[in-house]
Amino acid sequence: MTASTETRKFEAEVAQVLNLVTHSLYSHKEIFLRELVSNASDACDKLRFESIAHPELLAGEGELHIDVSWDEQARTVTVRDNGIGMNRDEVVANIGTIASSGTKRFLEAMSGEQKADARLIGQFGVGFYSAFVVADKVTVLTRRAGAAGEEGVKWESDGKGEYSLEQVELGGRGTTVILHLKADEDEFLKRWQLASLIRKYSDHVAFPIRMPKEAEGKPTDGWETVNDAGALWTKPKSEISDEDYQSFYKSLGHDFNDALAWTHNRVEGSQSFTTLLYLPSQPPFDLMMGGRDERKGLKLYIKRVFIMDAAEELLPNYLRFVRGVVDADDLPLNVSREILQHNRQLERIKAACVKRVLDLIEKLARDEPEKFATFYKAFGNTLKEGISEDANNRERIAKLLRFASTRGEDAGQMTGFDDYIGRMKAGQDAIWYITADSHKAAAGSPQLEAFKAKDLEVLLMSDRIDEWMLGSLNEYDGKPLKSVAKGDVPLDEADKQKQEEATKAAEPLLKKLKDLLGDRVGDVKVSARLTDSPSCLALSDYEMAPHLARLLREAGHDMPESKPTLEVNPQHPLVQRVETEADEGKAKDVAMLLLDQAEIAAGAQLPDPAAFVQRMNRVLLG
Repeated sequence: MTASTETRKFEAEVAQVLNLVTHSLYSHKEIFLRELVSNASDACDKLRFESIAHPELLAGEGELHIDVSWDEQARTVTVRDNGIGMNRDEVVANIGTIASSGTKRFLEAMSGEQKADARLIGQFGVGFYSAFVVADKVTVLTRRAGAAGEEGVKWESDGKGEYSLEQVELGGRGTTVILHLKADEDEFLKRWQLASLIRKYSDHVAFPIRMPKEAEGKPTDGWETVNDAGALWTKPKSEISDEDYQSFYKSLGHDFNDALAWTHNRVEGSQSFTTLLYLPSQPPFDLMMGGRDERKGLKLYIKRVFIMDAAEELLPNYLRFVRGVVDADDLPLNVSREILQHNRQLERIKAACVKRVLDLIEKLARDEPEKFATFYKAFGNTLKEGISEDANNRERIAKLLRFASTRGEDAGQMTGFDDYIGRMKAGQDAIWYITADSHKAAAGSPQLEAFKAKDLEVLLMSDRIDEWMLGSLNEYDGKPLKSVAKGDVPLDEADKQKQEEATKAAEPLLKKLKDLLGDRVGDVKVSARLTDSPSCLALSDYEMAPHLARLLREAGHDMPESKPTLEVNPQHPLVQRVETEADEGKAKDVAMLLLDQAEIAAGAQLPDPAAFVQRMNRVLLG
């Protein structure tokens, strides 16, 4: 072993992934070729971009291509590209570690009850490791474009915990991956099998994928291209089948599932560009964390020259789940990220992409409700972020949102704002909602009681993002959105009179409760919300819901302390017990329980759970 050769252990996460991939993907093992070809395509794309500023990087082999070959005697399959290549540090970073925010969740998913399958592989940047499904040893030879011949790197591993690194002399740039096949993987030593897999998974990779010509069943000198190698998005839609679109999506998005829907458009005029945008059928596990650094969102091309994975420049963050390509004719070829961020032409393309995506989602909602339900289950919460992020399209986004409702609670139906407005009672002027940290908590909230009694429909919002989203959504179609837990309950004149009379009659009770509760509450009032429960919390119009405040505190945010307003139902026996109890200690226990249960129902965190348990026990034992 030379001084430049060393043996290293994989990071713990890589070792786990290798073990799970090797033992769990036997039913989809052919995807190793798709993943290796896709990585090779990325390497060619990156070199083509870097060569715009540094044309000397293409010296030697000007035409970028990917070669797939096999050797029956040596029992190897080789995938070679003449793309960007890697230096030693990049090899360690790209193969020895996994830099994915979702790796832990990926591992949990693969080792859980639902065993791993190929759908998870590309989503986490671990596609290279699928090579070990069919190989008991993998060798990587790579040299970065522009590096000297002696700066080549050899990486080798049997996938069992360690890998070796060696500095070697290599004649050309790019990366060669050699798979030493396991004893029972003879099917991948047949040209027809490899060629059919390339056509199945990688036909629309925009670089020639070449294989050796064959004579009498043996490879011969000379190469022939076995894939289409054309940019699918440049073809007329009439020449592209649904199968072509799906095949391209899978190679582009590293997804084993079909896309849910897509939109393909060519814009002509002073600024010409093509977009091909896909909605996936399921999200990657780390979608809510912003996704992986690589292969996120859309790929930007200029005249078919790859520029970058540019989700932030081409689509707003709330549409980060969209996959696809944008190919512009007239952006400057020396474009950089800094220029992109301030480029007016790109802003117009971005606006067009947003419009196309929202058009596509609206079409699903209108014409294909089952597909829309699949989309909304996967990406509804991400779409809600657009209410705050995209003021120009706020009404369009709001129209697509769906929520549970007290009207369809038993059937588990979801409803949109338009349907809600269509069912509003005569004289109703607001869209009523409640937020909670679970559907059951929302549906069972005591704050709904008066609304149910009046047959007023209430939207049940139980996703964590809902309360935050509502900070930017004050109305829809001219109707204000109001929380049943905030402000005053709508009352007609007769109800107002009853409320005033009840408040006056309960003045001694309210004073006693205020005295007993002290600085735990800001105020105590007679509730117009309650018909069955003894108590609930009431918030001001601009006060944050307790469950959201609790979540933010748990996340480390400093939240201002606020004293809640307690609303009580004077007709409830527990409230009446406070009024009639002569023993101040017992009365205080009951009063505190009224506050405790109101806070629990609202999703607040009890300041002293142990004291609550002791109080409850004293009251129960009487």
